[in-house]
Amino acid sequence: MDSEAEKHIPQGYDRRLYKIRHSAAHVMAQAVLERFPGAKPTIGPPIEDRFYYDFDLPRSVKEEDLMWIERRMKEIIKGRHRFVVRTVSADEARALFHDNPYKLELIEELASSDPEEPPISIYQQDTFLDLCRGPHVPHTGYIKANGVKLLTTAGAYWRGDASRPQLTRIYGTAWKNRTQLDAYLGRLEEARRRDHRVLGKSLGLFTFSDKVGPGLPLWLPKGATLRDTLTEMLKKEQLRRGYKPVVTPHIGRLELYQTSGHYPYYKDSQFPAMEEPDGGGYLLKPMNCPHHIQIYAHRRRSYRELPLRLAEFGQVYRYEQTGELSGLTRVRGFTVDDAHIFCQHDQVKAEIKDTIDLTLTVLRSLSFDDFSVQVSLRAADDHKKYTGPAKLWDQAEDAIRQAVQEMDLNYVEAPGEAAFYGPKVDFMVRDALGRQWQLGTVQLDYNLPERFDLSYVGSDDRRHRPAMIHRAPFGSLERFVGVLIEHCGGAFPLWLAPEQARVLSISQRFAESAGAAYEALLTFGVRATLDVRSEKVGYKIRKAQGQKVPYMLVVGAREVADNTVRVRHRSGKDKGAMSVSAFAAMVRQESVRALSPGATEPAAD
Repeated sequence: MDSEAEKHIPQGYDRRLYKIRHSAAHVMAQAVLERFPGAKPTIGPPIEDRFYYDFDLPRSVKEEDLMWIERRMKEIIKGRHRFVVRTVSADEARALFHDNPYKLELIEELASSDPEEPPISIYQQDTFLDLCRGPHVPHTGYIKANGVKLLTTAGAYWRGDASRPQLTRIYGTAWKNRTQLDAYLGRLEEARRRDHRVLGKSLGLFTFSDKVGPGLPLWLPKGATLRDTLTEMLKKEQLRRGYKPVVTPHIGRLELYQTSGHYPYYKDSQFPAMEEPDGGGYLLKPMNCPHHIQIYAHRRRSYRELPLRLAEFGQVYRYEQTGELSGLTRVRGFTVDDAHIFCQHDQVKAEIKDTIDLTLTVLRSLSFDDFSVQVSLRAADDHKKYTGPAKLWDQAEDAIRQAVQEMDLNYVEAPGEAAFYGPKVDFMVRDALGRQWQLGTVQLDYNLPERFDLSYVGSDDRRHRPAMIHRAPFGSLERFVGVLIEHCGGAFPLWLAPEQARVLSISQRFAESAGAAYEALLTFGVRATLDVRSEKVGYKIRKAQGQKVPYMLVVGAREVADNTVRVRHRSGKDKGAMSVSAFAAMVRQESVRALSPGATEPAAD
């Protein structure tokens, strides 16, 4: 049974760790039921490097509860209880879980999925019994007691639906041994130090306001500079590659998104429509592509114009559940570095390759060198999730595969992860802490041109249907910045740092000379600030280092006499004295060198 169940282990997941964590979740559920008699367990899967289990509990979980549950888990583990699997009918399963409405709901779904009511698998260890498809370790002794740790609790809605009961989610982790666990806990501690929500506040990058609304970030001056530098870098690269800038409104008629499919497919995650007396309405823009389609369609197009590449940093909106919001990485209003390429079908492969190359340029310029490529395809057994005929899907999936293969990219295929309108190339990036994030994406779409009846006049003077490519190297700019902050711990590369240098006077006597150096830096295009407060210079240096400023320029008696500044790096390295113009040239050279081949110089330089 477990060998069959192993097919459910996600691709790339260590099979042994998956089974250890899945089994540890069941052990945790047993301990929770002993701590909270009458609790209702729901579901508890392994996820990435952790596991969780959701419970309907009679009261909130306190710290002492978690300590008790973890101690009890270790006792259960030492009991070497076997994980025994058996199959039962739907009626038998209903009888076993008659007092748990959550399990009964799952049983009804399993029973209705097949008119012949296939057998339902049940796993049991010691006193705990659960609906489960597996797989598990043979017995609890395969779980190392010193490799298990409970982490935290959170709220969660049943089946992720805010209209359903709210549950208590308990997170834990399990590893093959104590050494692996300690290494993971060390990474968690480092992640807490790098938390973009904490660094965003201490570095003065962004904030949130309850009066504005949750999930709607407010960018402070330094954060706005950071955003502008990122977007200007990409805008210059796009212009070099033949993209045309466009701007579209924040709202559109509901009919537009009904035609595109965004409204029916994303309806549950949209802000409520703004209704009009005549029965129509407007919707906050969920995505930019329908607007770009209207720009393409506003006049007759010729094959001579194709490929037409339209680009916009467009603000879009999603009504994410409050409990799912998380700093910049999960927001309700975000900016997509969107572009849509309209091209002839024989141009598709070359355009996909160019968009992939652009995405790689962006990732490498920001030291995201550890990434994998995922080709996201439709699910073979769930066609309701997708729009358009199978023939078009087959053509699109073949074109995407050919493009990544010809670029010699190592990739994995992920059935069921496609957009509703077409397959994708997704870039899965590992940050400095080894965590994986999906950032850039390239999507091939043969369906929206059909839905909007797009066309161009070919060389034969007949109407033809264009192909459409959706492309976003950053993805969500907000999410990208959140990931980037944690990746570099707030110490941005020089070309991107909102404050590249800070001029510090040793004492008030040298404030005027420090001010002159500061003004000169600005004329050279260096993003600089000035600190001439009556504080000791060591204190000023520590403050600048705490703000992750790349360079500190110290001005004292010797520097005034020599018409120089003493340059210190945020790492503590003293780079010696140099003229302001020489420092500015060094900043320019270092910034350009940091960018990947083919990228343009950043706006700051």
